[in-house]
Amino acid sequence: MTQYYLCIDNGGTNVKAVIFDAAGALVAASSFPTPRIEPAPEQREVDSLALWGAIGRAIKAALAKASLTGGDIACAACVGHGKGLYAFGADGKPVRNGILSTDNRAWSYVEQWNADGTAAKAREMSRQSVLSMQAPPLLRWVKENEPAVYGNIRYIFEAKDFVRFMLTGEAYSEITDYSGTNLMNLDTVSFDERLFELFGIPEMFSLMTELRRNTDVCGYVTAEAAAVTGLAVGTPVAGGMFDIDACAVAMNVLQEDRLCVIAGTWSINEYIAKAPVLDGSVLMNSMFCLEPYYLVEECSPTSAGNLEVFLHMFMEGLAEDGRSVFDAANGLVTDTDPVSHGIVFLPFLYGCNVGLQSKGALLGVLSHHTKGQILQAVYEGVVFSHRYHVEKLLVAKEVPVQAVRLAGGAVRSRVWTQMFADALQFPVETVEGNELGALGGAMAAAVAAGCYPDLHSASASMTKVKDVFRPNPTLAALYDKKYAAYKAAAEALLPVWSLIG
Repeated sequence: MTQYYLCIDNGGTNVKAVIFDAAGALVAASSFPTPRIEPAPEQREVDSLALWGAIGRAIKAALAKASLTGGDIACAACVGHGKGLYAFGADGKPVRNGILSTDNRAWSYVEQWNADGTAAKAREMSRQSVLSMQAPPLLRWVKENEPAVYGNIRYIFEAKDFVRFMLTGEAYSEITDYSGTNLMNLDTVSFDERLFELFGIPEMFSLMTELRRNTDVCGYVTAEAAAVTGLAVGTPVAGGMFDIDACAVAMNVLQEDRLCVIAGTWSINEYIAKAPVLDGSVLMNSMFCLEPYYLVEECSPTSAGNLEVFLHMFMEGLAEDGRSVFDAANGLVTDTDPVSHGIVFLPFLYGCNVGLQSKGALLGVLSHHTKGQILQAVYEGVVFSHRYHVEKLLVAKEVPVQAVRLAGGAVRSRVWTQMFADALQFPVETVEGNELGALGGAMAAAVAAGCYPDLHSASASMTKVKDVFRPNPTLAALYDKKYAAYKAAAEALLPVWSLIG
């Protein structure tokens, strides 16, 4: 009898319900744009209950597409964007809208903590930098700006843990996500009261729930959740994982000689190692979904999501002959010689990896420039944001890199994927399937259900390499020059952003 596994992928751009079989084949999927709300500049939220309702409809739609019933799902799991804040109240409902990982409202706390030494003290325990969209600065913002909301908090959830709670009614903290929040001591693999005190949110320590692993069964679908989703009452739900772990597992990046690069809303760049990087040279260390590995990461909200916004703002009339605007953009970029322009795009529409107040910018545009050249600069800017992070990882990485495995929205574009290879000067490998985060979650569900003994086995059986893009060595010098201009522009503009607000 065929077994099926459901993953709910709660991303910052889209939310998906995806069903896989035990071989990793996608059986059916249903998705919808994350219903983002922007109540004020740099604030990005989602109505948590509306999100849950939409997830229920998406699961029902996926089951219908697959001609399955809820009883056919052997196990479910959730993956989701890290960081952000989904707080649940003592009154049995979310205390406020969820806060997405592209939110930047709390940047001033990070600036203060970097200046007064708080961030350095925290790093001694958490092994990571403090980011404005992590739980500590967001909770501090809520404490000082919404005290009634703060006082009503019962649970502090990450995105996927909120969804799992809605499915099961059981509250747990899954390690891959929470180890990236700056609330955990990575040496003891536990929440540390000293971190909560450092960040001025000591009240939250007693609210933290039991830590669980990604393949642990963390509850069963309740009758209430079954009515919303169409799943069978009692369906087991695995712990699931942070989506960057899920993508790494789905791409079988379980060797230390590979880099995992995810070009989605966030620029995610990572590798696995048996020890964290302790000298402060990289942004993040967290617990990987496979023991005994850590995930060493450089990241920022500066990736392919910028293209979606740019196309929506400026290129809605680009598509012709029934093509999508994305396909039209790819065509223009493919037909454009990268030597033909020196335009620089800073992909900072959601945030930045250079300065806390930096904004997006398009520099060097002249009257003769074409849409293709401008779009190519947008593609290049995203690639350069990744290269900025990758260079830091390479300094810290002890095992030489043999190849990069790429996932995210950028892999839908062959010209963009080739640009990654040319700008990074590494072979870039892609794998079969477009829903890799969901596939990683399905692997956790398959292990939890007993289909595979561990994630190594699940990944080996459910992952297939699709293409390898070889770098063009004749373009290395060109992209080095363009990247130097990109870095110079990002750094030179740092004093400007505080002047324009």
